[in-house]
Amino acid sequence: MRYPAAETAEKHQKILAEASRLFKERGFGVSVSEIMKTTGLTHGPFYNHFDSKEALMAECITHSAASALADLDVAGETSEGMRAYVQSYLSHEHRDARAEGCLIAAFAGQAGNGEGVNASLTAYLKSVIDRFARNFPWRSKKNARGDAIRTLASMYGGVVMARAVDDEALSEEILREVLAGLEAAPKIKIQR
Repeated sequence: MRYPAAETAEKHQKILAEASRLFKERGFGVSVSEIMKTTGLTHGPFYNHFDSKEALMAECITHSAASALADLDVAGETSEGMRAYVQSYLSHEHRDARAEGCLIAAFAGQAGNGEGVNASLTAYLKSVIDRFARNFPWRSKKNARGDAIRTLASMYGGVVMARAVDDEALSEEILREVLAGLEAAPKIKIQR
C-alpha cells in the first residue's frame, strides 16, 4: 500500500526528529528498532526512508544542524545576542539537556562511524566557524577565524567535560571557568 507523499514526508521528519534526540542523548548505539518504536512505527518501513542506519545518522546531523544554525543566525544579529548565546551554551541547563543540546558535543566523540557522519559534522562545523568569525563581537576582525575556532573549541570542550564528570560542583566549576576564560580573553568581549 502506498501512502500519500505528504504522509511519507511527515513520517520521515518524525523519524529524523526522534533519532536525532535519541542519538544526542545516548549515542549512535541506539537501535533502529528502538528509534522506530518511539515514532510509533514498526521496524519494516525504516528502509523506505533510509538506505542504512549510517545514512540515518548522517541525515540526523544535517537535520539537527539546520535548527542549530538558525538559532546561531538569530543570536548573531547583535553582539548582545552572541554573548547570550555563549553564556547559554556554557550553562548547566544546556549541559543537562543532551537530547536537545549541541550536536558537536553529542556527536564529535562518535565520529568515524562512517563517511556520511564525518562529512555532515564537517559541513556543520565549517558553517559554525564561519558564522562565529563573521558575527561574533571580535575586537579585531584580522584573526576572527582563528579566534572563532579557539572559542568554539573551548565551548565544546567545556560542555563535554562538564557532562563527563559525576561531581556536580566540579561540573559547574568547569562551565564557570571556561566562561570566565572566554570573558578574560583579550581578543573577544563577552562580559555580561
